[in-house]
Amino acid sequence: MLLLLLLFLPLAGGLVTAMLQGRRADLAATGVMVAAVLLALAVVPWGGEPAAAVGPWSPLPGFAFGLRLDGLGALLTLVVTVVGLAITAYATRYYDVDNREHPTTAGKSRFYFFLLTFVTAMLGIAMSPNFFQLFLFWELTTVCSWGLISQYGTREALRSGLKALSITQFASLFFIGGLLILYVSTGSFDFRAADQLAGAARAAFVVMLLVAAWGKAAQAPMHTWLPSAMVAPTPASAFLHAAAMVKAGIFLAARCLVSTGVLSGWPALLVTVAALITLYVGLGGYFFADDLKRLLAFSTIANLALMLVGIGLGAMGSPAGLEGGLLHLWSHAFTKTLLFLCVGAISWSTGVRRISQLAGLWKTMPLTAAGFLVGALAISGLPPFGVFWSKLLILRSALVVGGAWGWATVILVLVESALSLAWFLHVTRLVLFGETSEVAARGADPAPLMQVVLGSLMVLALAAPYMGMPLIQWITRGVS
Repeated sequence: MLLLLLLFLPLAGGLVTAMLQGRRADLAATGVMVAAVLLALAVVPWGGEPAAAVGPWSPLPGFAFGLRLDGLGALLTLVVTVVGLAITAYATRYYDVDNREHPTTAGKSRFYFFLLTFVTAMLGIAMSPNFFQLFLFWELTTVCSWGLISQYGTREALRSGLKALSITQFASLFFIGGLLILYVSTGSFDFRAADQLAGAARAAFVVMLLVAAWGKAAQAPMHTWLPSAMVAPTPASAFLHAAAMVKAGIFLAARCLVSTGVLSGWPALLVTVAALITLYVGLGGYFFADDLKRLLAFSTIANLALMLVGIGLGAMGSPAGLEGGLLHLWSHAFTKTLLFLCVGAISWSTGVRRISQLAGLWKTMPLTAAGFLVGALAISGLPPFGVFWSKLLILRSALVVGGAWGWATVILVLVESALSLAWFLHVTRLVLFGETSEVAARGADPAPLMQVVLGSLMVLALAAPYMGMPLIQWITRGVS
């Protein structure tokens, strides 16, 4: 019963807020997310038996609707609800006439509707007990992402929303193909049914699901929709990058490893090679981004690739790889939310996101500058932040795999990490320090509630690995 309540509460809240205006909508949306976090904490199994609620209705033989929350689903559930609460609370003041970049409250109820429905879609993915039900919620995330990306209704926003919809829907066609292969071959959509596939059917199934995951997770060459999606309101961008949409792609790949055996063998190598290519595609985008949000978009592409490197190494037989990939998913969620909301605070106060126009923000926006600095150091993988530990686990797993391939992976990840750190330090120096620019001089730290959210996320960026690792170790013990 609690699983059903957790799943549908955000959707119900979205429908209610769509009919409210002003502070009533703010209070309703925030209240729904507070309740969702509390419910998530109550239903997470914390190392015990997975929570389950199987429905009685079955439209097809070998399939039944139901809910199941295991360790992997619990990890995503906590990310979605905690990050969702932070973003919703922040948005209550961001989406305001005081916002110098977008001084309007028009469409705020629409924003809450798509955001809260998105939470339900992601929770549905986390709690799905089979591939077919996962696909249904997978498609709902596509609709919600289109709604949020096109929120402002400008020509660029509508074009970017359509681009994201087109690319991710193209990838979803492969998911449908994989489902057809699975059901025709086994008569079931169950995760474990995939282990019954053999030969060409097994190869086609795993490739099709990987293509679907790559499209959703913005992996090359299907990555171009993500930088374009930065026309969305910054809270929406934060949710897309930190807890939703792209993380659905990572979750699908992880689910294939945790709940099936289809990633073993050559698919594990395919996942790792494709991820390492995308890692450098994302890195390359850093050097041409003058928009802070666009820089963070390319950073997300690279970090999603690193998660897939960990999952690929895990599929090669190194549990530390899966631990590293999942810890990276967990730590990246809070760190990237912090960075996006700091950038949102900068544009909220100054009306500008361009690196070339910002300097000396430390003097005019000290809390926001501190948050950006913490986020930049954390996302670059410096200790003691979570990304450091996740990268360490991924490097360790590459050494366990060994051979030329293991060492090549170590070198490629280390080089990317060093270049990423150098560039983020360079951007941080330009934006935060030096003589205050004309644009930065009119800045000030944002509204008090937004400051509370930024402060909380700074704590989470530091504490994330220590909170999430016990759950992640439980997941990997089940795989090994």
